[in-house]
Amino acid sequence: MKKVVVAYTSRTGKTETMANFIAEGVRMSGHTADVKKLGEIKSEKDLEGYDGFIFGCPTYHRDMTGNMKTFLFLAEKATLVGKMGGAFGSYTHSGDAPGRIYDTMMHVFKMDMVDLGSLNMLEHVVGTTDGNRACQDYGRAVVAKLPA
Repeated sequence: MKKVVVAYTSRTGKTETMANFIAEGVRMSGHTADVKKLGEIKSEKDLEGYDGFIFGCPTYHRDMTGNMKTFLFLAEKATLVGKMGGAFGSYTHSGDAPGRIYDTMMHVFKMDMVDLGSLNMLEHVVGTTDGNRACQDYGRAVVAKLPA
C-alpha cells in the first residue's frame, strides 16, 4: 500500500471539496491518502514518507494564491525528484493555477507527473456527480503510476 498526500488551499471550499474526492479516488485504489491544508505543513519534513504528492489551489486573479507559492518553495526543499505527482484546482474564468503548479512540479521539482496533466474544474461543476467522479478518477490516475 502506497501513501499519498493531497495538500491544498481553498478560498470558497470548492478546491477543498476536490481534494477530498481526489483522496477518495486514491483510497478506492487501495492506497492511503492524507488530506492536508497547506497551513498544516510547516516544514519539508512534514512531506516525508509519502510516495505521491497532489497539490491543489484555486485560480485567483489568473494566478495561484500567495500561500501556494510559499508552499511550493517549502516543498522544493523536500527533494521530490522522481516522485509521483499531480495538481488540481477550481476556477471561475481562467483556471491558470493548477497548470502552473503542475509545471513547477514537473520542471522544477523533476517529479514524475500524472499523464492527465492538471485537473482544472469550473466551480459550478465541483460537487456534482460528474465533478466528483472526475476528481476520483484523477486520484486513481495518480496512484496508477506509482511503482508496485
